[in-house]
Amino acid sequence: MKAYVFPGQGAQFSGMGKDLYDNSDLAKEMFHKANEVLGFDITKIMFEGTDEELKQTKVTQPAIFLHSTILAACLGDSFKPDMVAGHSLGEFSSLVANGTLKFEDALFLVSKRALAMQEACEAEPSTMAAILGLEDDVVEKICTEIEGVVVPANYNCPGQLVISGALKAVEEACSKLTEAGAKRAMILQVGGAFHSPLMEPAREELAAAIEKTTFHQPKCPVYQNVTASAISNPDEIKRNLVAQLTAPVRWTQTMNQMIADGATEVIEVGPGKVLQGLFKKVDRGFACSSAELQLN
Repeated sequence: MKAYVFPGQGAQFSGMGKDLYDNSDLAKEMFHKANEVLGFDITKIMFEGTDEELKQTKVTQPAIFLHSTILAACLGDSFKPDMVAGHSLGEFSSLVANGTLKFEDALFLVSKRALAMQEACEAEPSTMAAILGLEDDVVEKICTEIEGVVVPANYNCPGQLVISGALKAVEEACSKLTEAGAKRAMILQVGGAFHSPLMEPAREELAAAIEKTTFHQPKCPVYQNVTASAISNPDEIKRNLVAQLTAPVRWTQTMNQMIADGATEVIEVGPGKVLQGLFKKVDRGFACSSAELQLN
């Protein structure tokens, strides 16, 4: 069974999507539609922008979404997923790929999400940190002992958990986790505390936009970040997509569940190879590839 997975924020690079634009009329059409929906020329920034321009949350999130969804569309008849999943932002790409959301609707939601998250980040000094080499339960326990907001945010793979929260609380947690034996406790260069209670204002804003959006019956199940399980009910998908902003990304659990449910091959759709690497951390022998290879 084929599992198609879609990357999240951090996979962006200058020039992303240009090959698709140059070689596909469908891609050109979708890029031009995106410029209309967003109200600015994101195509130009994706193709020619600096790293600094691409790091802006309002640009990064729609850019990665566009690269992934347009690539999936260009695969045409060869795109036959038995299951899909996306890491954080990538969940929106996966929902276009499996037919739950229309392209334009999802792009509008991604843009709303990015702007709302940026506002929430600016409201309070906050950050995230990668914790390497500790068991998840140890990280969870230490987070509960810290004064202030600090929570597990991304369960990326065994031995790699990202925490998120208020700046001072994350710094204190890093110190305690290092004492507890973490190989590394590294503050990340991110806009703020994604997937934490500090994203509550953004969650409320996104919820209002999602409530007005039509969610269709998917062609195959999506393994959502909040539950790490296969979901096919549109109303449940909608609720989980809202909850995702303040809840952790259970990617380790998602990978294990996809494999348990019969996935024999994972294909990453979008920029980079991060998700393939995470699957390899779960099972070194697991078949992984990039969707671009299917275009040739």
